[in-house]
Amino acid sequence: MSSSLWRRLAESGPFWMIVAGFCFGVMGVFVKLGSSSFSTAELVFYRCLAGVIAILAVALPARRPLWVPWPAMRVHLTRSVSGFVSLMLYFYAIGHLPLPTAVTLNYTSPLFLMLLTALWLKQPPQAGQWLAIVVGFAGVALLLRPTLDATQWLAGVVGLSSGLLASIAYMNVHELGRLGEPEWRTVYYFSLVSSLGAGLVMLCQPQALTPLSFGNLWILLGMGVAATCAQLSMTRAYCKGKSLIVASMAYLTVVFSTLFGMLIWRDVLPVSSYAGMLLIVGCGILSTAASSRR
Repeated sequence: MSSSLWRRLAESGPFWMIVAGFCFGVMGVFVKLGSSSFSTAELVFYRCLAGVIAILAVALPARRPLWVPWPAMRVHLTRSVSGFVSLMLYFYAIGHLPLPTAVTLNYTSPLFLMLLTALWLKQPPQAGQWLAIVVGFAGVALLLRPTLDATQWLAGVVGLSSGLLASIAYMNVHELGRLGEPEWRTVYYFSLVSSLGAGLVMLCQPQALTPLSFGNLWILLGMGVAATCAQLSMTRAYCKGKSLIVASMAYLTVVFSTLFGMLIWRDVLPVSSYAGMLLIVGCGILSTAASSRR
């Protein structure tokens, strides 16, 4: 690749969102691989600990301030706790559902975000936005219908709940942006709180902890590297590109996860599931576009 082409790509928001979507998909692969050996809390702990270490390695030498005044800290804590619980639910769903199904359910967050905006901020959706919400959740029904059996219905509800809590986290991210908080500090507190929360859950079940070995360490390293690269790429994408275009391209994670599921686990979902995924992604993009105009 020529240096001039690389420079152009390095300044392209869509390019970095493609990288982020790919890396988030790779992270999902490692989470699913690790779910057979590690508990959900362990996976969340190691994933977020990698983020804490990566940010501290950059922030401390540059003497960037980590502490913030209480009004901003309160929002950081709300965002971090909701994000932590959402991540726990998301990783559980990945371990118990086909990868593309779990990822798509988590990406219902824009639909929930529009509903929460109407309830909390008293900004009722317009007719077209209501249609996007209704059609989007019809897609959820199509996606979950084949999995609502005795063994997977709970995982489906958990995956959908992760999307709901993620929407609460995103509302707080927006508030932090309004307060002038940098993205790296938002990611830092989320990673820190999630590491501590997952660590407490692990301490409550010490007998269930999985010893680290060369046979499983590569899964944790792969997950941590992929998650950190995804976070950094997504942050750069929003800095370099137009927010609406970049946010819409975030749904590439669903595409990559579907391809990984087919290649690695031979996941072939019913036609109705793929139709549901298309409805969720399409309505999610419309919801994102509507939210950006507010």
